[in-house]
Amino acid sequence: MIATVSTILFVALLVVGITRTPGWEEFRGYFFDWSLYRDAFPEVSSAFWTNVKLFLLAEAFILPAALLLAVLRSLPGPVFFPVRALATVYADLFRGIPTILVVLMLGFGMPALGVDWVPISPFFWAVVALVLVYTAYVSEVYRAGIESVHPSQEAAARSIGLTRGQALRHVVLPQAVRRVIPPLLNDFIGLQKDTALVATLGVVESFRQAQIENAATFNGTPFLVAATLFVLITIPLARFTDWLIARDRRSRQAGRLA
Repeated sequence: MIATVSTILFVALLVVGITRTPGWEEFRGYFFDWSLYRDAFPEVSSAFWTNVKLFLLAEAFILPAALLLAVLRSLPGPVFFPVRALATVYADLFRGIPTILVVLMLGFGMPALGVDWVPISPFFWAVVALVLVYTAYVSEVYRAGIESVHPSQEAAARSIGLTRGQALRHVVLPQAVRRVIPPLLNDFIGLQKDTALVATLGVVESFRQAQIENAATFNGTPFLVAATLFVLITIPLARFTDWLIARDRRSRQAGRLA
């Protein structure tokens, strides 16, 4: 109760402090024009479905590709060193380059090659860029899950006649994936927000539509509409992630007590 009351007081003081600043009226007029909010909402919300489609398409490729990359990085023995090295280079490269640069390089660079069989659709290259970047991030989540499974699990599977591939498929990976579901959902939240970066290619999604509305009205309220839509889709996912983490913690504690 003390924490709740103190939080409410802090937020109230913050709101009062902001609303008493000299530029508050100008700020409110630029970002909080409710008539413009109402007018811009249909167009921006319609364009938001492009963000949703980008997210769903990219995620459908990211999940299996990242799992394959994580498995390749976990292959033991010197014979698989070249494979592990290539997988490591890929993960390091695409985690190191800012996502917006990958979007720009692919979205503008690949069509500029002038090759007939290379797609020129900005939407296509937006999906490819997001898949390349987030595959690198998600593969590290999978790899952490694989390494969290005790080696005795694989040893026990091998002792009953399973090959290493069978042990990985039936014993290690099911445990690993179950353990990394919460951090995977956090990556999904990041991916959903990063779909706004494809506006740099001219794809008309919610942020780009908000820019169009802003250019027509000289008011920033359409950006608030876009922000509202992203919040509405990410907060439930974030709370679901918190619930999964809490449930996993309770199950682990119950297992230790047992």
